[in-house]
Amino acid sequence: MARDGLKIDSKVQFTGHETFPLRLLWLKKAYDAVGAEAPIGTFQEQEAIARFGVGRNMANSMRYWANASGLFDEADRIIRPTTLGHAILADDGLDPFLEQAATIWLVHWHIASVQTKATTAFYAFNVLNAIEFDPTNLLEEISALVAAQGWRATRGTLKRDIEVFLRSYVRKGETFSEDAAEPLLAELALIREARLGGWYEFVRGPKPTLHDAIFAYALGTFWDRSGGATTLTAEQICYAPGSPGRVFKLDEDSVITRLMRIDDVTEGAWQWVDTAGLRQVQKIEEIDARRLVPAAYSAAPGWKVAA
Repeated sequence: MARDGLKIDSKVQFTGHETFPLRLLWLKKAYDAVGAEAPIGTFQEQEAIARFGVGRNMANSMRYWANASGLFDEADRIIRPTTLGHAILADDGLDPFLEQAATIWLVHWHIASVQTKATTAFYAFNVLNAIEFDPTNLLEEISALVAAQGWRATRGTLKRDIEVFLRSYVRKGETFSEDAAEPLLAELALIREARLGGWYEFVRGPKPTLHDAIFAYALGTFWDRSGGATTLTAEQICYAPGSPGRVFKLDEDSVITRLMRIDDVTEGAWQWVDTAGLRQVQKIEEIDARRLVPAAYSAAPGWKVAA
């Protein structure tokens, strides 16, 4: 483990986005183009320009963000929607045009909770301890880590990746834009410009648009990555790298408030325990956390996870 969060034996990625942040309609366009499955050439061939109405570099960026979003999976040069991808992006799905906050929180979770697809985002949300930061210092930290671990990334590559990270999460100006080019993740207002001189800050707090069902889904996937333990402490859920507290930038009181409702959200499968100074969530029975997701959507259809 390096810098309290990055696994030195795991894949890292600082390229693939072609310097474009994730845009509002890209995931739906990718879903419609891929169907049940498609070769990665769908995003690379000359026809991609006509298919997506964008240039080849932007089409490649769509493929990168599709994979990073957790709504698609790629193996053996074939890309296909995940179960969640089908459930959300199908024409009769939960949110095909990404109009609900639940989908954006899900996409953010998949991007920022693992280091393998968008390493800069993972580092910023899970390893960087400062509330305020500036791109230059962030570049120095990541560059030092890359050099220490022998990962392959030039300083120029890292600088561009940080620029895309900030453009993805920071909305410029106060006026809302209906433009489909609006960066999707900026809707969450997790990072804002802090002061003159190019400083930024994370916005910590209760996150009222984050539905308990999406929090519970994130908790379940974090739990699965934690090695099969039957309990998680409140401290782990609040502060561990890749935890809901870190990735969603929730303050401790907000995490505890949500954990106190976890019994109801999971119908008793997970239970909050707060006795004799011991604060933890206990797994009473195994559940597929994906089954919790539809509760976050208004008028959600009767979606079932495929076996």
